[in-house]
Amino acid sequence: MSIKIALAGNPNCGKTTLFNALTGSNQFVGNWPGVTVEKKEGKLKGHKDVTIMDLPGIYSLSPYTLEEVVARNYLINEMPDAIINIVDGTNLERNLYLSTQIMELGIPVVMAINMMDLVQKSGNKIHIDKLSKKLGCEVVEISALKGTGIMKAAEKAISAAQSKKKTVPVHEFAQDVEVAIKSVEDKLTGTVADAQKRFFAIKLIEKDEKIVEQMKSVPDVSYEVKALEDKFDDDTESIITNERYVYISSIIGQCYTKSSTGKKLTTSDKIDRIVTNRWLALPIFAVVMWIVYYVSVSTVGGFVTDWTNDVLFGEIIPPAIESALEAVHCAAWLQGLILDGIVAGVGAVLGFVPQMLVLFLFLAFLESCGYMARVAFIMDRIFRKFGLSGKSFIPMLIGSGCGVPGVMASRTIENDRDRKMTIMTTTFVPCGAKLPIIAMIAGAFFDNSGWVSTSAYFVGIAAIICSGIILKKTKMFAGEPAPFVMELPAYHWPTVGNVLRSVWERAWSFIKKAGTIILLSTIVLWFLMGFGWEGGSFGMVEELNNSILAKIGSAIAWIFTPLGWTNAGEGWKMAVAAVSGLIAKENVVATFGMLFGFAEVAEDGAEIWGNLAAVMTPVAAYGFLVFNLLCAPCFAAMGAIKREMNNAKWFWFAIGYQCGLAYVVALCIYQIGTLLTGGGFGLGTVVAFVLVAAFLYLLFRPYKESNSLKVNTKSIA
Repeated sequence: MSIKIALAGNPNCGKTTLFNALTGSNQFVGNWPGVTVEKKEGKLKGHKDVTIMDLPGIYSLSPYTLEEVVARNYLINEMPDAIINIVDGTNLERNLYLSTQIMELGIPVVMAINMMDLVQKSGNKIHIDKLSKKLGCEVVEISALKGTGIMKAAEKAISAAQSKKKTVPVHEFAQDVEVAIKSVEDKLTGTVADAQKRFFAIKLIEKDEKIVEQMKSVPDVSYEVKALEDKFDDDTESIITNERYVYISSIIGQCYTKSSTGKKLTTSDKIDRIVTNRWLALPIFAVVMWIVYYVSVSTVGGFVTDWTNDVLFGEIIPPAIESALEAVHCAAWLQGLILDGIVAGVGAVLGFVPQMLVLFLFLAFLESCGYMARVAFIMDRIFRKFGLSGKSFIPMLIGSGCGVPGVMASRTIENDRDRKMTIMTTTFVPCGAKLPIIAMIAGAFFDNSGWVSTSAYFVGIAAIICSGIILKKTKMFAGEPAPFVMELPAYHWPTVGNVLRSVWERAWSFIKKAGTIILLSTIVLWFLMGFGWEGGSFGMVEELNNSILAKIGSAIAWIFTPLGWTNAGEGWKMAVAAVSGLIAKENVVATFGMLFGFAEVAEDGAEIWGNLAAVMTPVAAYGFLVFNLLCAPCFAAMGAIKREMNNAKWFWFAIGYQCGLAYVVALCIYQIGTLLTGGGFGLGTVVAFVLVAAFLYLLFRPYKESNSLKVNTKSIA
């Protein structure tokens, strides 16, 4: 008999760590039907017939975000055989709010108190037996991080599912509230299952719109609602919320004993006094990111990438493949396709995988140890001044791995205007696919300097902040930012398995893209490069400038002339590379690999950088880098933007804004940078200064709604 067990809990309670520990590599990741929320399920280790479902983290079953809607709909409609309710033992009172709601669903529940090692270390004590008796369900102590107690929790959930013994909530509210609930339950007879009556009765009393919409025949509960509101002089949702916390407080008083030294600062609190300090937080964040990118691009990652590019894809693989092709008397055109197309293009991208692995390793560690959650808290103080909340920074953190899940993560923002602005700006943060471009420009023009790679990250942040300021002053985005509430997990050493799994998932996604989209792109590019009109007829060409690609590139190269991409008459190559990045950002490097012959280079790689440096000045190259960082993302991310916007006009507005901003910034960098480095003063320079003046005006012009915002802020204070 197959058994479905759902994992439910608050965000940052250790749910995903528990899921990984229970399922190992037996995981399946997809999307929930009809929505783009990630769906994770897997088989329990040693139990092929037991499926574990990892639900999105939620704070209650009164949903506001799409993730919360998905989680509640699954629990109500799919009715899993059992629920493992993961509770953060260090924040027991807050976590129990969701627990009281879950137990009203009429599904067998096993509560897993996580982070018990931290609870014990602090000297606090949770009386498990008393808690189990008070709640009316099995309670198990676990540490998902260390793997203790997790199989016991899973086995109890299996046992509960097999016995089909429903968890009946033993908690009761004030007498008047209980009378109202019982009255509504009677009206629900024959409408919903007996085990779920209490849940639906409470939701109807709370006037939950989504439940009202979902139920086919909604009983009239106006009498019960009015009676409660008259009695308590408050709305029913607030009444029920208060009753839950009163009940939870009674549990905490009897089942939780605080240490006499509980007022001492924890290690996490001591660290947070420094890393979240009002004045030190941002400098520390800047230093951390500089170290991450310096090690990833300039030292460890750079050394391995140089060997991969220069030796593996320079001296080992191409000659070996060439010898094999000659041995089988391969046709010249096919040999050119494989060597000059596939090996040169895909190899140029895969050569940067070592750098990406080092970067992903750092990011996975920072996320797992709890620091990235603090970064969102730190950035909230800044973002709020520019019309966004810290919630907007979370998609941007996710987007540092890949823009697609970053854009999708924006749905946790309740405010529609803030959500749209976040979708538009999330891809400004350099994702993993942009790292090869950063590394290439840093190596070719700036001697692998660490400041180039670090500045790329902060250019993205600056673009987001400036966009927030400017767009919030328009009617489309005006209004106060959404409130930001986020749990800061205690600092802890991440497990090697979780870190490596995160690195592998990101790296494998990149490699798969190189093996599919980029492979197809390089084949198309090889054809466009290798064929054209030469000597009055169409066929394979000896001169690259006579190819189809050169004709296409020359037709659009004039657009990028003000950006300085036309030195040595080969600006069309830069134009083609930039446009190919719209398919996949890795294509930019793959295109360079084919156009500049990266596959046949000297051991030190000097020819790679020399060929590229002959086309652009360092200032124009940095502008090229910024253009590719800020312009419209790859097709996959654009698809995510279109789906999240759910409106064609908004989608094209977002893409147009990204491309326009990228072009303007790259133009100003080249024109003004050239002037400052001894270049001439021309029409382009004048245009650049006009654009800078217009940008500064939009940035600092008065905000029409600022007065009302100040009043609201004071009233809240």
